[in-house]
Amino acid sequence: MSQQNDQAHGPSKSSIKLAIASIGVVFGDIGTSPLYAMREALHPVTTAGGDLRLAVLGVASLLIWALILIVTLKYVVFLMKADNRGEGGILSLVVLVETLLQKKGGFVLALGIIGAAFFFGDAMITPAMSVLSAVEGLKVINPGFEPYVVPLTLTILITLFLFQYKGTSGVAALFAPITALWFLVLGIMGFMHIFDDLDIFYAFNPAYGLSMLIERPALALLVFGGVFLAVTGGEALYADMGHFGAKPIRLAWLSVVFPGLILNYLGQGAFIISHPHAVENPFFLMAPGWSLIPLVILATAVTVIASQAVITGAFSIAQQAMSLGLFPRMSITHTSETEQGQIYVPQINWMVLTGVIILVLVFKSSSNLASAYGIAVNTSMIVDSILALIFFWKARTMPRWIVIPLLVLIFVIEAMFLAANGLKLASGGYMPVLLGATIIMLMVTWMRGRQALAAKLRKESVELVPLLESLERRQPTRVAGAAIFLQTDPLYAPSALMHNLKHNRVLHDRLVFITAETTSEPRLENEDRVIVKQLPMGAWLVEARFGYMEQPDVPKALRACAPFGLEIDPRQASYFLGRRVLRMSARSALPFWQQRIFIMLANQSARAIEFFRIPPDRVVELGMQMSV
Repeated sequence: MSQQNDQAHGPSKSSIKLAIASIGVVFGDIGTSPLYAMREALHPVTTAGGDLRLAVLGVASLLIWALILIVTLKYVVFLMKADNRGEGGILSLVVLVETLLQKKGGFVLALGIIGAAFFFGDAMITPAMSVLSAVEGLKVINPGFEPYVVPLTLTILITLFLFQYKGTSGVAALFAPITALWFLVLGIMGFMHIFDDLDIFYAFNPAYGLSMLIERPALALLVFGGVFLAVTGGEALYADMGHFGAKPIRLAWLSVVFPGLILNYLGQGAFIISHPHAVENPFFLMAPGWSLIPLVILATAVTVIASQAVITGAFSIAQQAMSLGLFPRMSITHTSETEQGQIYVPQINWMVLTGVIILVLVFKSSSNLASAYGIAVNTSMIVDSILALIFFWKARTMPRWIVIPLLVLIFVIEAMFLAANGLKLASGGYMPVLLGATIIMLMVTWMRGRQALAAKLRKESVELVPLLESLERRQPTRVAGAAIFLQTDPLYAPSALMHNLKHNRVLHDRLVFITAETTSEPRLENEDRVIVKQLPMGAWLVEARFGYMEQPDVPKALRACAPFGLEIDPRQASYFLGRRVLRMSARSALPFWQQRIFIMLANQSARAIEFFRIPPDRVVELGMQMSV
């Protein structure tokens, strides 16, 4: 990626521009954590009773060191070196590790499925949690606003999801200045209150956090659940690397975001020590009275931006999951003519919105929702750590004696966070677990169903080359024009060809058989797009290759065949597609309930016409019935 080729000796103008832009997209989620992280981490202490000053120093210490170890060290320093041609994110890491191990599927793919499934849970919880916590600032202005918090939150969130189809390019220009202003406000608010009690600087000593863990382990585990809220959004730094490059994200984190967060947490801590009553909502209570209304408006705007980033991430993960065969085909709309990554997936949009509405109505406040928040992100982070350990052990891109022990330490800390979040299972943590388990079940069902269907098709299909050789000896009637047949396996004749021969008994002059294959690279250059072979009867076999971040485009692949001697106008050819109607079978490898779910998913799957961008007025569909 061009962003990543900056000179090593200092940030270039393009790096600075991209760093500013990244503040608006990448850091919204982690930037909203000060709204609730300190409050939720201290809540178990105030409930149990104890020395508030020591508790504040312990919590502030844990917050600071969580940001240093998990976000800065793991994501900014280590994982940004584990990129697949500039692309990051959990499924990119899966592809990288599979390539290093020279083995697809198995344990690594299972980890990827778990991580991706819980990412969707995070995509539902983050908008609900963030917007609720911002709108709750109204209660600080006037307690009478409390009945309006949930309706206003739902109005903001529904509006956000209804406008997804327009894409983010129209409002993206506003994201960076608003979020940059937010981090400036965070820093100033924190700095103003650090002088309330300078003892807060003891928080930089990790001994305060460790002493809390050793002296009161049961309480510390509850505190850990709140502390973890400070690092949610850390995985976005890695996932969005492909849009901005590693160097700009590092620059933005170290120069703007990290200092703003640290100053705010220190300020909140000092303010609580000197004003113990403020522990119920330190973020809004430490703001001057005149600034509360503008602060609530700014916080709401930033939480909407944070939600937008997570929703966009869900669309990207869904696209990657489709390419890797983990999800059924869905309609994908490209919302920008210049930015490849800006897409809209309607089915994912409505699925996430439904989840968000349910979460807001069930939990009603950010404190209640905090119980559900940590588990989804925590699970994704642990999966990242396991995959990172395998990657850095095999790839040796960094000295193993440094990176492996540090990653093991981070994994142990994340496991402690998971144990802490596990305590919240009964009080709301079950929600992301249910969401994640449901999505895992759907992914596994889709994979198993596709494998069963492919095995059945192979058993019932005729090999393509021998069929063409026999047709060459006894030629059917040929008609002018080009016929394009889509096939799932280049070895076998597509069902649409067999049905066309059976019913119409004619073939076109030019026959092209095309398969779409997803590669382990995010995007491909045009010269690597196709592999073209000649077959009997003057037919052609085209293997079209697309990166896992790309949407398959059959006409684009056909145009790339010209240098290989196959010149074809994709707008004039006829496309023959087989349309399968699936039925249940008593002799299927899948249990009865899984067959039902697979058939439901297949029926919801986008038609090949839209998914492969085929001109709809040039398509001939031939139906057939099949049992799973």
